[in-house]
Amino acid sequence: MALDVEILLLVLLAAGMHATWNALVKVSGDPLLTQTTIITTGSILALTIAPFVPAPAPASWPFLFASVAIHNLYFLFLLRAYRHGDFSQVYPIARGSSPLIVGLLSGPLVGETLSWPQLGGLLLVAFGIASLAGVGRSRGVAEGPAVLYALACGLSIGAFSLVDGIGVRRAGGGFSFAVWLTALEFIPIVAYTAIRRSRGIVPFLRVSGRVAAAGGVLAAVSYTLIIWAYTQGPIAPIAPIAALRETSVVMAALIGAARFGEPFGIRRVAAAVVVVLGVALLNGAW
Repeated sequence: MALDVEILLLVLLAAGMHATWNALVKVSGDPLLTQTTIITTGSILALTIAPFVPAPAPASWPFLFASVAIHNLYFLFLLRAYRHGDFSQVYPIARGSSPLIVGLLSGPLVGETLSWPQLGGLLLVAFGIASLAGVGRSRGVAEGPAVLYALACGLSIGAFSLVDGIGVRRAGGGFSFAVWLTALEFIPIVAYTAIRRSRGIVPFLRVSGRVAAAGGVLAAVSYTLIIWAYTQGPIAPIAPIAALRETSVVMAALIGAARFGEPFGIRRVAAAVVVVLGVALLNGAW
């Protein structure tokens, strides 16, 4: 089923925002403090408007709390993956593995049926994004722990994509679900950071707080756009949206080449083309 053009463009915008705030984490001196600041900024924004937004319907609360827990697992896995591997290795594996998971599970869990071309598109997107991962560091050997943690990230992304997709449809309003999710998700990671980096928080905020907070605004807007897309009924099935948002990997590769001088050679260009073909199949171009 093809996505509405407006939804497609907004999901692509959200993907670009996601790639941008992840780039901020990549270049930061302390990924944990940067990521915590980004998440906390989004939560502060959500908390300022939460009193004016109706609470999600009770039927969605289990999905809301489950999503908070899964998001924080994802944050933890992502930090561990970055500790062991490069950004250009971890990010594509983490983001590229989730569309296939969502596509395979959205049928039995939420009753969405994909056509054979769409299934082929899912496979192309997953393969193209994962191929951007390459190998490990300069030794030319894939980093085992980095790959494992990145795959754990992909499982987490697939899990919260499905949970959010179901939750927003039971919430009585996708915006309220997104606001309350964003408002609550900072609590576990702030507690973790306070234990691990309590003495470094204030110095970090003085030097890098503004940039990290800007990343938090991008992250909050990006995720709100995705949640909104999930609410658009039958014109916005979960699996194609979850796959389309993963084009952020291609955008991240472009950012890396333009901003950080990372290579964007023939292999990555070919992988990007595969992703574009997969997205076209997912959205009914053929």
